[in-house]
Amino acid sequence: MEHHEDLHLIVVSPESTLFDGKVEIVTLPGELGSFSVLYDHAPLISSLVKGEIKYTEDELEKSIGISSGFVEVRDNIVSACVEI
Repeated sequence: MEHHEDLHLIVVSPESTLFDGKVEIVTLPGELGSFSVLYDHAPLISSLVKGEIKYTEDELEKSIGISSGFVEVRDNIVSACVEI
């Protein structure tokens, strides 16, 4: 069986690092609606609005509530800077 490739998700606020680890998928609250990122997603930068960053880690769905922020996706690293 082929190994499933993972994304690296980093979520930081001005106060602390909220999450830093490997995930299978992440869904983010973009200005034009929620969008999901999987392994090998095209590079992008987007602003984020009030909502939840949802991600799957070890087959468990988890979430972080945010009020705003932005995200960069590049080379299978999803970096989100947020206000909570």
